Amino acid sequence: MFDKILIANRGEIACRVIATCRRLGIATVAVYSDADRDARHVRLADEAIHIGPAAAAESYLRGEVILQAAQRSGAQAIHPGYGFLSENAGFAQACAQAGIVFIGPPVSAIQAMGDKSAAKALMQRAGVPLTPGYHGDNQDPAFLREQADAIGYPVLIKASAGGGGKGMRKVERSADFIEALAGCQREAQSAFGNPHVLVEKYVERPRHIEIQVFGDAHGNVVHLFERDCSVQRRHQKVLEEAPAPGMTAERRAAMGKAATDAARAVGYVGAGTVEFIAGPGGDFYFMEMNTRLQVEHPVTELVTGTDLVEWQLRVAAGQPLPKSQEQLALNGHAIEARLYAEDADRGFLPSTGTLRHLRLPSNDAHVRVDAGVEQGDAITPYYDPMIAKLIVWDVDRDAALRRMQAALADCEIAGVTTNVAFLSRLVRTGSFANARLDTALIEREQPALQPQAMDEAGWQLAALAAVLQSPAPAVDPLDPHSPWAASDGWRIGGPAWRQLELEHGGQRRRLRLRALGGAWEIELDGQRSTATCQAQGPHRRVCMDGRQLQLRVLRDGPRLHLFGHDGGRPFLLHDAIAEADHPPVEQGGLAAPMPGRVVALPVVPGSRVTRGQPLVVLEAMKMEHSLSAPADGVLRAYRVAEGELVAEGAALVEFEAD
Repeated sequence: MFDKILIANRGEIACRVIATCRRLGIATVAVYSDADRDARHVRLADEAIHIGPAAAAESYLRGEVILQAAQRSGAQAIHPGYGFLSENAGFAQACAQAGIVFIGPPVSAIQAMGDKSAAKALMQRAGVPLTPGYHGDNQDPAFLREQADAIGYPVLIKASAGGGGKGMRKVERSADFIEALAGCQREAQSAFGNPHVLVEKYVERPRHIEIQVFGDAHGNVVHLFERDCSVQRRHQKVLEEAPAPGMTAERRAAMGKAATDAARAVGYVGAGTVEFIAGPGGDFYFMEMNTRLQVEHPVTELVTGTDLVEWQLRVAAGQPLPKSQEQLALNGHAIEARLYAEDADRGFLPSTGTLRHLRLPSNDAHVRVDAGVEQGDAITPYYDPMIAKLIVWDVDRDAALRRMQAALADCEIAGVTTNVAFLSRLVRTGSFANARLDTALIEREQPALQPQAMDEAGWQLAALAAVLQSPAPAVDPLDPHSPWAASDGWRIGGPAWRQLELEHGGQRRRLRLRALGGAWEIELDGQRSTATCQAQGPHRRVCMDGRQLQLRVLRDGPRLHLFGHDGGRPFLLHDAIAEADHPPVEQGGLAAPMPGRVVALPVVPGSRVTRGQPLVVLEAMKMEHSLSAPADGVLRAYRVAEGELVAEGAALVEFEAD
């Protein structure tokens, strides 16, 4: 086994590898960019080395700098995590030439599976079922559209050199193909340095099922069963679970054999994932092989009782696999949810900022949290906006689903917009609860996934919380009982009303409150309620009109967060005086919702546009985001140019609505 390894990654996977190494008595070396100088993985490692500026291309993607860091630290091996250089054959080759072990598959396997087109041909020779499509080298747009027309719509355009939903588009008709192709190629070039794509038949109502495989240098190859990763948005996974619901023993055996055949065909060593598209009739087709550990590997660990990172280390050190196929068995059910800093109600736009408050469930036998951040850390525009992975286990799927619902309700995050509320709604949809899974589940369940309007009690609770969390008046130490130190609204002739204006979900409401002895009277739209409140540690127990609730309240400047059994609810407290001094920005424009790079300006200035028509394509956090016209009107001018880097809130266009 190794004495010291360097982890060429960041975030939760770096923290996870450090934890396993610590358990095995292996020293760890972290690497970090300018943006990660105080990151959690840096704080946890035994040693850390700076590798460059914040941009990944100037730090985590610079293999020669990372290799120098490994040599400088005396590390015997490099764990690449996932993403960045984890599937870079050139980096793996450089490690071998430097005499440092690359904790991953052989260079030949990375090369064979790194090009999806070449991988398809290899799998065809190995007898692995393939989706009909074009996987060749001709990248002429007109030719590719001809291939798509011949395959029949819908088709899927996919980047040959990568994964994670980047460089991927579903195309419904021939007229949309060229524009979708251009977007895929731009995204693929940006993310993987290679614009090459392939075109495949889009399987209707598909499920995304992947098989975890593992090989060693002694010729042994096993699979650790399957994961269902069908719940996706923009081809990126949102929820994963193991085992796949409805999987028969016969189908599991057939898919497991196909996956291990694929691994043997390339002489695979280490952890890998063979991904399949499965049709509703039981048919399945090879999609790609990821020559690394996957983000969703914890669900496999929980249902098989294994530590796949430990397996990686042992296999890379030349040891045989810890278990044979006959020794592996499934136990219970596990579900993983990815907690992201993103706004699910605005097209999953990434959110940046400081985690002013972060409270996640405690790890126990049923709940596991893999996090790369702590309270006070920042979510920056430079990297994937994942906050943590929330994984639950129980004896069966129904029990695991209840665990996940409770665990999501226990998440308290403030400082950035998150997808926690969206995930809570998602796991309660009829499709997911009843395991009616396919990759269109989120689109199909859109009505159930929309945020619900706040009820009257919610507004009243928020108003009460705002008053109770207001900054206390200064107290004179020489006169602690001064009436001027009281904030209960006492006046001669009766308590005074306090007026508040709150905003939630784009809706603003005005409320009034006044203290009545030990209680509060709250008025909304002429209707009054009476509430009492008692502090219980970090929580407040509120009794309002006979209904008792336990809440945790966080006040962050004008922002107010209420956390209860049904999750978190953010509010904005408006200050009428301050807003009168600072009127809103000029209307008629389109602002950047996040920092990013302008990659396309698809409309000629002066043109008429319709509501929802893309006006600007912005690249942020490795993905392209289309910003659309808010209404029918005329695009008067662009205020930015293609290739320009823009800050959050920057004006992008001049737009005149009808």
